[in-house]
Parts: sequence; C-alpha cells; structure tokens
Amino acid sequence: MAGRLLKVSSLTTAAFASSGFYLYNRRLDLNDLSIVRFGRAAATTAAISYDYLTAFKHVEHGTEEYQALKSKVHRRSAKRLLDLCCANRGTFIKVGQHLGALEYLLPEEYTSTLKVLHSRAPQSSMEEIQEVLREDLGKELSELFVSFEETPQGTASLAQVHKAVLHDGRTVAVKVQHPKVQRQSSKDILVMEILVRTVHWLFPDFAFMWLVEEAKKNMPLELDFLNEGRNAEKVASMLAHYPFLKVPMIHWDLSTKRILTMEFAEGGEVNDRAYMKKHDINVNEISENLGKMYSEMIFVHGFVHCDPHPGNVLVRKCPQHKKTEIVLLDHGLYQILQPDFRLDYCQLWQALINGDMPKVERYSRRLGAGDLYPLFACVLTARSWTAVNTGISAVPVTQSEDVEIRTNAALYLPQISELLNRVPRQMLLLLKTNDLLRGIETTLGTRAASSSFINMSRCCIRALARHKRSKARSRRKRLQIKLSESLRLWRLSLFELFLWVKDSVLVHWLAALLPFGH
Repeated sequence: MAGRLLKVSSLTTAAFASSGFYLYNRRLDLNDLSIVRFGRAAATTAAISYDYLTAFKHVEHGTEEYQALKSKVHRRSAKRLLDLCCANRGTFIKVGQHLGALEYLLPEEYTSTLKVLHSRAPQSSMEEIQEVLREDLGKELSELFVSFEETPQGTASLAQVHKAVLHDGRTVAVKVQHPKVQRQSSKDILVMEILVRTVHWLFPDFAFMWLVEEAKKNMPLELDFLNEGRNAEKVASMLAHYPFLKVPMIHWDLSTKRILTMEFAEGGEVNDRAYMKKHDINVNEISENLGKMYSEMIFVHGFVHCDPHPGNVLVRKCPQHKKTEIVLLDHGLYQILQPDFRLDYCQLWQALINGDMPKVERYSRRLGAGDLYPLFACVLTARSWTAVNTGISAVPVTQSEDVEIRTNAALYLPQISELLNRVPRQMLLLLKTNDLLRGIETTLGTRAASSSFINMSRCCIRALARHKRSKARSRRKRLQIKLSESLRLWRLSLFELFLWVKDSVLVHWLAALLPFGH
C-alpha cells in the first residue's frame, strides 16, 4: 500500500512539475485560462449578490439611512464590476462600456463608474501586434511599412490603432485586434449568460438576458474587420451629400479579419470643448451636423452606426479647405432596421415631437411596448411623462427633470427590464445610440437645442413620403405626395428661419435698444 501510494505521489509530482515547466516555457498568462476568467467572474458576482442580500437587513426601507446605504452598495458593486472588466478585458470591457451608457436604466453610481472603461482598455505588446501582422499578412513589419509607431494612437476593448507610413509615403491608421480576443469571446459570453441567469434566479427583478443576447449576436460582427471596412464604405457612399462628414478610406490590400488599414485622420474627440475652442470649431454646428447624420441613418436609410461614443467621433478643421468636419470611426457595429419597424419608429418620433398622445400610444404598442408605452416614451426620449404629454420639442430640458428621471429609473427598474425584454432586438442598439448621442449633447451644452428636433422631423417627413410614393399606383398620386412633402418641408424651413431670427444677435440688440427709444 505504501509502495503504491509512493508511486502515485511520484507520478503526481512529475505531472505537476512537467505542467509547470510547460507553462513556464510557454509563458502562459493565467488570465488566458477559462477557469481563471470564470472563477474571477463568479467570485465577483457572488460578492455583489451577497452585498445586496445582506446590506439592508437592519435598515428600514425608504428612510434616508436606507437611501444613503443603497448608494454605497451601488458604488461598491460598480467598483467590483469595473475591476472584473479590467481584469478579464476583451468582451467584458465591451459589455461594461455598454452598461456605462445605460443612464436610463442603471443607477448613477454604476454609469459614472463604468464610463471610465472607454479609457481603461488593455494594450497589447509590440511583439503581439507584430505576430498578428505576420500571421495575417504574411510579411514582416518592415516589408509592410516605412515606419510604424509602437505607441498606439488609441486602445479599445477589442483592438488598438497604430499610426504608420506606407512605402508610397501615405500615412495610415492600422487597427490590429488583440490576439486573444477572438479565442476568448465565445467562452466569455457563455460565462456571462450563466452568471446573469444565476443572478436573475436570486433577484427576479434583475432581467438582463437581453444584454447577453445582444453581445452573442453582435460580437462576431465586431470581430470581423472586413465587415467593418464594408460598413465604412457603405455609409460613406450613403451620406456622400454631407460635405462635413469624413469616413477614412480603407486599404483593402492591407486588411484582414483581424487587421484594418485605413487613411489616417486626426482630430479632437467630439465632447472635447477645449479642443473645439482652441481650433475655433462651433459647438452648435457640430451638434446640429451630428443630428443630421444620425437622423438620416435612422429614419431614411435604416442603416445605423451604433457606437458613437466620443472616441469614435472626431472633429477637426479640414487641412485642405479649413472647413469643420466630423470624422466617423469604428464601423464594426451597425443596425439594419426592418422597413416596417423604421416607418413605425418615424411615426412615433413625429408624435413625440408634436405631443400627439394617441399616436404615441399607437406606435409604441406597434413597436412592442404594450401597456408599458408611457415608460417606453420616457426611456426613448429621456424626458418626463409631463414633457412627453406636452410635446418634447415644446418643453426645454431642465436639471430638475433629469434628477426626476434618474430617481424614477431606480424605482421602475423591474418594469424597464421587462420593457427591454419585450421590444424588438433592433430597438436595443437604437436606445444605446440615443444615449451616447444624448451624452455628447449634454457635454456640449446643446441638448435643449430645437435644431435636433427639426432635423429629425425633416428626415421623418422624407422617409414617410418616400414610402408612400413607392406604394402609389398612379403618377398623379405620386405627384400629390411629392407636393405635400415639399409643403411640409417648406413649413419646417420657415419655422427654422423664425427660430434663427428670434435667437439672432441683431434681434437681441434691437430689443435692448427699445427702452432707450421710449
């Protein structure tokens, strides 16, 4: 027995020693092991769940002490979630960034904590970058580029971008995928699915399966850089009539599923007011042009860039003609809206802008909100029910309204989760896009501007008229629809002119002089 035990222990020791030697020689990062990543995620989930289950046992619900404690628990949990995302990286950071944008759904403690993930993405080493280039393009770095900056221009959850110079002298941006992301992403999403189901079992009000489903569907698309290049060319062609939009040109001969080489474009982030002031860029013009682009993508074409966080939207003065430009980057994630969905969405926004409540209810129900249509209208617009009833274009956004919305978001979390599980999947990315654009407008101080509603109305009118013309059987009917469309657009232009005159410096100057005239 002793001899057998000695033999087993010797074999075990030899196995561990050889495994350790193998791992040492491979220089394997423990973070690459699925069991380590799963264990870390499970431990974080358990810690957060235990905190929420036990923290409020001796505190009366609804008291000031309860509210203060709840805020602390939210803050602690958000910090644990942030640490998990930074440790596991890749897909976890991508999902964490999405959570950080859900201001209509998550408490402020979560969104403010997780927003830093946009600047906390992991960086691959130069050796790893060279290995990806060698594997995918079959050449050494020196054969591909005259120069290649080792320090990346930017690092994201799935890739990083380096500035380089081609042998013909052109400067390019080379986006290289982190080497381990492709392999880890499907396992990470499975881990998230298991843990989200577990948390939902513990806390029935917690219903975030929609987030996992979206990650499962969208991650393969975002990891295919050839798909991103095709999206970039499509949107550049689609919005070619906007001279202020710049989409970098793709170098297809130096692009693969993990590498995207494109024209290099410099600029400041769209929410960097100091950069805009320094370069004499008009904040209101940028906000209005951003609204025009996205309104046309959503309402007219139904092909929507779904990741407009500040790092993906740059502003600059064009080096050639010195006019202000918006540079749109990262085209990995687009939402293609079904025609019926897009037209109902057009009708809903028209109703919300005009305060037409019967139509708000009708088109909210058609989009899957059911009896939760009042909540849906508030989530979609990030406005109070009072503002929605009046017409969101008629009531300016106030700080007290924002506070009211945040408070209600916490109170109605179960209903919001139910709503998000109920609406069509394509609505989820639109809500994310709305939130990111709204965040940019808030930072720029242009959220209350009426120009955004005018641009949305203009695109809705065009989209609905085009649909009606496609269904019209006679030339006379098509002409009537065209004239009606022209009349509505003309009225909208007159209203826009009226607002411009009303807000112009000359009018304010004349108004100031009137008392002196009397």
